[in-house]
Amino acid sequence: MAPVVARLISQSKPYLVPGKLLVKELWFEVPLDHDKPDGTKLKLFARSGVKYERPIVEPSSSEPEQKPFLVYLQGGPGMGTSAPQDSPLAKYMLDRGYELLMLDQRGTGLSSTISANTLETIGSPQEQADYLKLFRADTLVKDSEAVRLCLTKDYPPEKKKWSTFGQSFGGMMTLTYLSFAPEGLRECFITGGLAALDKGPEEVYQATYQRCIARNQAYYKKFPGDIATVKWIAGKIIELGGDKGVPLPAGGFLTVRRLMTVGLNFGAHGGIDRVHTYITRMKADLDQFGKFTRYTLNELEQDNVWDTAPIYTLLHEPCWCYGPGVAGKWAAERVGQSLEEYQWLQADWAGPSSLGEKPLYFSGEMIYPFHFETCSELVKLKEVADILAKFDGWAPLYDIQQLGKNEVPVYAASYNDMYVDPDLARVTASRIKGIKVFETNVLYHNAVRSNPDDVIPQLLKLRDDTID
Repeated sequence: MAPVVARLISQSKPYLVPGKLLVKELWFEVPLDHDKPDGTKLKLFARSGVKYERPIVEPSSSEPEQKPFLVYLQGGPGMGTSAPQDSPLAKYMLDRGYELLMLDQRGTGLSSTISANTLETIGSPQEQADYLKLFRADTLVKDSEAVRLCLTKDYPPEKKKWSTFGQSFGGMMTLTYLSFAPEGLRECFITGGLAALDKGPEEVYQATYQRCIARNQAYYKKFPGDIATVKWIAGKIIELGGDKGVPLPAGGFLTVRRLMTVGLNFGAHGGIDRVHTYITRMKADLDQFGKFTRYTLNELEQDNVWDTAPIYTLLHEPCWCYGPGVAGKWAAERVGQSLEEYQWLQADWAGPSSLGEKPLYFSGEMIYPFHFETCSELVKLKEVADILAKFDGWAPLYDIQQLGKNEVPVYAASYNDMYVDPDLARVTASRIKGIKVFETNVLYHNAVRSNPDDVIPQLLKLRDDTID
């Protein structure tokens, strides 16, 4: 079957934003299922940005120059893209002659957004789960190709291919793109996204839990007083909230388990300090009032995207299910329950007082069934999540043989990463022909946003310079 070409529904008149960027907004239509191109349709939203130049002498031709596209593949899964002017890529890539395309992946941002109430319109929990099965990287790549074919249909042959820049999950999506549609790619940049190609969720979590334990140890080394404070706060949460937890402003519940999920911040620059700030504020509330203030509870409830980007939670373990026969089955919970540091995941855990002098360990980028009991948006999707956790009929995400004969230039950054294990990343890199990797142990997963000057120039050196 020939690849689908997206339909361009509309595009805005370009508008100028500070920083000399000319931005326009585009809407596309693609099929929900690319194997059924005449079936249900979805809308995709994108913004493009080019460098605005005001020439001294106006060109004789009114036709704009066709710049090659660089499309940003967002992390998550489940997050929308920023506007071009808010992306660190604008600073480096527009001067090089690219047109930057920030495409919201299906279900994210403004592209047929997934939420509990939009899923309700799909039907039963089983129908919602079947719908969400079409929101993984394999389908996102087909969407991207459909958009590329639409945008470049009148381009000269040398400009029909596009470049990609994939952060985190966007890097995983890049590996899928290289596996199944390399003909559309000129070059690929990957940051923090060299995921294991043939390791299922259980094997991945066995590695990432060890990274998470190391970050917990770094946290408690920096803030040793928090060893006792965190356990004391945990006890107060149980005292104030009982089995259900302390009610949160938007309808969720603060339990000890949910508090432990703020450890997701440990994988990012500034994350250790951010968690300490939460603990300091919680202790201050309890010391002064014997309960938590609304400000503190709101900060904790909004700490991550559990309620605002449910794809992140629903499809997180499925994004590690690399092919048929692999199911998540709540792998993060199962692996965690086997570790001494994560006794709090066990149903019969005796509480923080049972730890003695040992610290209470925070979790990392792990999804658990209790998210669907303590997060107000996710409570409505618990049955859907269970269906997806049991499903093992996933389409392949990678073609290792194709990656081994890859001809597309690939430039990657690999970090001291709590989310994407660097040891597994090295194995993946070794299986991609021609890849060049900048590896460092002094940057964390979000470095392309927090420290772009330390990342993007290194990738461009890999692209433009020689190592011999």
